[in-house]
Amino acid sequence: MIQPFRISVPEDALADLRERIDRTRWPDEIAGSAWDYGTNLHDLRELLAYWRNRFDWRAQEERLNAFAHFLADVEGLRLHFLREPGRGPDPIPILLLHGWPSTFFEMSKLLPLLADPASHGGDPDDSFDVVAPSLPGCGFSERPREPGMHKTRMASLFAKLMTEVLGYDRFAARGGDIGAGVVSLLALDHPDRLIGIHLSDVYRPYLGPGARHFTDPERRFFEEERIWMEKEGAYDHLQATKPQTLGYGLNDSPAGLAAWIVEKYRSWSDCGGDVERRFTKDEILTQLTLYWVTETINSANRLYFERDRAPRPLGPEDRVRVPTAVAIFPGDIDQPPREWGERVYDVRRWTVMPRGGHFAALEEPELLARDIREFFRPMRTGRLRVF
Repeated sequence: MIQPFRISVPEDALADLRERIDRTRWPDEIAGSAWDYGTNLHDLRELLAYWRNRFDWRAQEERLNAFAHFLADVEGLRLHFLREPGRGPDPIPILLLHGWPSTFFEMSKLLPLLADPASHGGDPDDSFDVVAPSLPGCGFSERPREPGMHKTRMASLFAKLMTEVLGYDRFAARGGDIGAGVVSLLALDHPDRLIGIHLSDVYRPYLGPGARHFTDPERRFFEEERIWMEKEGAYDHLQATKPQTLGYGLNDSPAGLAAWIVEKYRSWSDCGGDVERRFTKDEILTQLTLYWVTETINSANRLYFERDRAPRPLGPEDRVRVPTAVAIFPGDIDQPPREWGERVYDVRRWTVMPRGGHFAALEEPELLARDIREFFRPMRTGRLRVF
């Protein structure tokens, strides 16, 4: 059921990528507009030139293959995941789920810090058995061929991956963005399987009849969220309504794919408008190349469509009773107050980070690892099964 996997992109796929970059038909741009209209032409040209002439995919492939990769069939869908055994006396299994637009690569800096803390200035007693999957339709996980790959379905898939496939009785889970929603539903639907959860985004609470009134910080957050969606939410609406139309351009054009994704890395990270303050060109292009060679940008975008076709609003009695930690990063999309999270979760820890953004595991892996270690430290109560 579990098969080892190694990344090996055919050379003709990389040659085709270079040829497509060479044939890019660049649009015009308003002089001096910088990023006001969207992705800046000069910056994108520079990134595509680096992708074409200097980016060494084989070096990145070798680095990624230093991790142990696996494929497993879960409910008829092939899931890809990294798995790193903990190097310590009593590692806790932890599931790490990425969001959009991301891949398992986002966890590549965080994974060693959790699996082998002693080698990175930490305590071996804080070690984790780390499982870092690709979401369905992202990277090397299979593209769903039928509708219905919503967060509830993904929560079921990952519960089975961790328990039935990998054999863990109970496990921890951590997620941001889409991954946070899936982790939240894991805790809601499978609470007996969860030791605790760690999130960077919180699930929308029940706000219907009988819900308590907003606090002032909640009112401010609600208004900030509304303004953000008005200014920045076009991608969300498009991917939730007509993802297939968008997919033709992004799947066919390296420039189109790069423009769509890099804008998000610039806007959603703690980079002050300079994306390379947070990510090297090689890191950005590793993410882009993973989407490009697997042709999964369309299936990744489609997760928004599935989300809106099968919403999972919480009822007045719905509550995540699994111990929960929330880490809020200042450059991320949402900045909810603690009382907003406490409407849904049993919040035991709420950390407002000094820096970092939407891609926290790639931006601030040390801060994130420390928060995860400290939260789960009191929960280490004897050895757990390992695969």
